[in-house]
Amino acid sequence: MRALVTGGAGFIGSTLVDRLLAEGHAVDVVDDLSAGSLGNLADARANQDHDFTFHRLDIRSDALLDLMTRRRPEVVFHLAAQADVRVSVQRPVFDADVNILGSLNVLEGARAAGTRKVVFASSGGTIYGDPDPSDLPLKESQPHRPVSPYGVSKNTVGDYLVAYRELHGLEFTALALANVYGPRQDPHGEAGVVAIFAGRLLKGERCTIFGDGGQTRDFVYVDDVVDAFARAADKAGGLLLNIGTGVETSVLELYRAMVEALSMDPDEMAAEHAPARVGELQRSALDPSRAGIHLGWKPWTEIPDGTRNVLRWFADRP
Repeated sequence: MRALVTGGAGFIGSTLVDRLLAEGHAVDVVDDLSAGSLGNLADARANQDHDFTFHRLDIRSDALLDLMTRRRPEVVFHLAAQADVRVSVQRPVFDADVNILGSLNVLEGARAAGTRKVVFASSGGTIYGDPDPSDLPLKESQPHRPVSPYGVSKNTVGDYLVAYRELHGLEFTALALANVYGPRQDPHGEAGVVAIFAGRLLKGERCTIFGDGGQTRDFVYVDDVVDAFARAADKAGGLLLNIGTGVETSVLELYRAMVEALSMDPDEMAAEHAPARVGELQRSALDPSRAGIHLGWKPWTEIPDGTRNVLRWFADRP
């Protein structure tokens, strides 16, 4: 098939591009490089046997419609986004401009191009809001009560996908992602705690944990996530699916696992603690059972293996 990946120079998007090319698909990438990097696409660009084209373009641009009608992708994997929750709180209009209006531009392009399906990267960490811990791990039936503009924008695009399916016959699958980590993740971003820890530990620096470290997240490895995207190209039409492990891992447990992976002294490298961040979720986990039923998907990478892969990747780079 011919696929188009928005945000394809990001760490998840570029890993998806590598997967699609390895399977023999033709791939167009749209990315404005505001967060992604051409370095993430080095393998894709270097292999002359691949049918691959990169387009530096903002998803809000009028030129996107023309591009999509010319390239006529069969499936659009829509990952491009303003992905920083703090930015969304500080600049909600900008967040809505990129995440809602930009996504509408992608949907209009898909409609004009005769695209069969859109696979959308939603946010399992924000669309459900701040649920009662007794509801964990969360199912897709959990009420959607986002408490950040970022979560609102992701939830809104989900509603638009339903409308476009009904009005125009444009199929979709929305994947509500847990806390994705893996090689190529930006250690300077707010979401990449694994990458942040890796960058500092490899320099022999102690890391800072906000609060007591007991807050939990559902950490899911990027290769597992990409497998879900690839499967969704032909399955689970009209559905929202959680893509996570269903397992809560505390930030302190994560940090200790990474210290042990580097054979460092846990006492010498004990994390420093700072005041907890205002508004931070205390616990989070997503139930992936529905994805197992409709995609035949399940996570297979355990935290020790995944974090070792991240540490090796960072160690091989300046």
